[in-house]
Amino acid sequence: MSRLFSRLLQGLLIGSLWLGAAVAAPPVAAPSVEDFLRRDSFGLLRLSPDGEHIAATVPLEDRTSLVIFRRSDMSRTGHVTLPAKSHVIDFYWVNPERILFTIGQSDGGLEAPRPTGEIYGVNVDGSGQGAPLIGFRSRQRGGVDSGSTAGRVLFASIIDTLPGDENRVLIATAAPGSPYTDVMRMDARTGRTSKVASAPVRRASFDTDTRGQVRFAAGSGSDNRVQTYYRDGDGSPWVLINDEAETQRIITPLGFSADGKTAYLQVEEENGPDAIYAFDTATRGMRKLLADDDVNPYSSFASPTDRSLYAVMFMDGKPRFEYLDPESPFAQAHRAIQAALPEQVVYPTSWTQDGRYGLFVGFSDRVPGDFYLFDREAGKLQYMVSRASWLKPEQLAETRPVRFTARDGLEIHGYLTLPPGTDGRNLPLVINPHGGPFGPFDTWGYEPERQLLASRGYAVFQVNFRGSGNYGRAFLRKGFRQWGGTMQDDLTDATQWAIAQGIADPRRICIYGASYGGYAALMGVVKEPTLYQCAIGNVGVYDMPLMFNAGDVPESRAGENYLREALGTTDLESVSPTRQAARIQVPVYLMAGREDMRAPPKHTELMYEALKALGKPVEMKIYAGEGHGNYLQANRIDFANRVLGFLAEHIGGTVTVGRTEATEAR
Repeated sequence: MSRLFSRLLQGLLIGSLWLGAAVAAPPVAAPSVEDFLRRDSFGLLRLSPDGEHIAATVPLEDRTSLVIFRRSDMSRTGHVTLPAKSHVIDFYWVNPERILFTIGQSDGGLEAPRPTGEIYGVNVDGSGQGAPLIGFRSRQRGGVDSGSTAGRVLFASIIDTLPGDENRVLIATAAPGSPYTDVMRMDARTGRTSKVASAPVRRASFDTDTRGQVRFAAGSGSDNRVQTYYRDGDGSPWVLINDEAETQRIITPLGFSADGKTAYLQVEEENGPDAIYAFDTATRGMRKLLADDDVNPYSSFASPTDRSLYAVMFMDGKPRFEYLDPESPFAQAHRAIQAALPEQVVYPTSWTQDGRYGLFVGFSDRVPGDFYLFDREAGKLQYMVSRASWLKPEQLAETRPVRFTARDGLEIHGYLTLPPGTDGRNLPLVINPHGGPFGPFDTWGYEPERQLLASRGYAVFQVNFRGSGNYGRAFLRKGFRQWGGTMQDDLTDATQWAIAQGIADPRRICIYGASYGGYAALMGVVKEPTLYQCAIGNVGVYDMPLMFNAGDVPESRAGENYLREALGTTDLESVSPTRQAARIQVPVYLMAGREDMRAPPKHTELMYEALKALGKPVEMKIYAGEGHGNYLQANRIDFANRVLGFLAEHIGGTVTVGRTEATEAR
């Protein structure tokens, strides 16, 4: 056992015993609806390069702020508060005294705020704020995008904070309406820029090496086929190393080795999950290095001192880690911390520049996020703060990874959350398909909605049906042109599996989802009129021909081509719940946001009218001023109460728990 591991276990011994006692405590009452939907105290937390300060995003009712604390006593030294519906979506320590941050505008709780393309700056004492350093409002407020961007309004994002340069960063910029991006070196205080590189492909993103040189660019045109380019360094020509149109796979850069001789790439395979390959920067040859049997790489971690990649996390049911460099001191530190906190999955959010202090976050299915400060020199781990300290693990439900075989032999993965205090048998069940459908997937960890439903007595089954991300290219593309087809069959097979396992009471099953999940809920009761006792669709799409004429997806040629490829263009009426309403035999609840541009409320209104005209039991609620999901807390609580009341009426479960009466809003 290493000295670091021994010291860390000794330092955590008392804490570990306390946690064990807490788990053995008597059962406590379930949290209220308000507690489940209460916003986290903190979002992102990151250490300053010298470790003297911690910056954090703070979600508020109508915006997300940035707050800066002195680490020694957690006193506030500065803050940034934005206008309503504006959010700090990411931030970067440039040096011990200066932070750059990007903002977004929020259209709803179910989608991330959309970046505005502006970059702002703030000092640790809160000074140095004002107009953005770059972006459309920098010009409107009298600021000037100087240097090579003079007189231009640009959409910008931060690429790299540049090792060894405390005053400048690399940013990607694009003019409004232009599909091509440039890389600029920008002064973190003045916003002055100079050009570093131009993209060799449309809609490009860039990756840098351990020295901060731009080495990879990847993008696509309106055909949505990704091209990946490589170059030897600043000033070198771009070389195409992969074209998805020819190879039928996407290659994504992840990072470099410390000496820069090896780049690590995530590569789609013909069958099975993505693998990690080592790319020789001299010969440009590739060799397979690491792959899981079932899932893609989920995230990767780099050393704070030489920026080399040392670990990869896989969402393989529960998360697990593989170490590309097991001898890295940061890999060793992570192993020791993970062993000392076995009930949580932990990973670093940031390190000091010298690698002494690391800020780690730990999470589980019953822990939204606990933050710890690690002193690598002393081998000590200190608890700092929780995202949601009002929720106790003993109040919450276990989420179990499960797998089953679909009717055509394809293995399907998912997550089953069972009500606390039950034997897991003969329960009312909610089938809860995710949105997307292509690319998103459900994961293990804390999720408020499934915990809320489980606390009210429902088993919750979240299924990564074909078309979901995380299981490789072939699995994802099996969902193409299968809206209402085999993607839907996977959900049916999941329901039948839960019945066969004795988990679900076959007379008490409801299907409920949002976005594509809303479509799947309604299509579920179209295809299987007797399998479910009710259906709930939130911000869903229900009329397939309308998808080509309404919403923000078909507004671009790339979006239209995506719909043609993924959805298809023929026989859309047969997979449109609006056109198959006569087959629905159970009560339906529909909800939408009036300002939703992704799934316009016209879909919900057409579905409601079709069911109403046939005398079917249907209710509808459209929230004014909301987008693709509710953002205002009052609307989120109202929505949850409507869902709980509807489920209680049709498949049972607990109606009243804590401060909230689930039927009050109905």
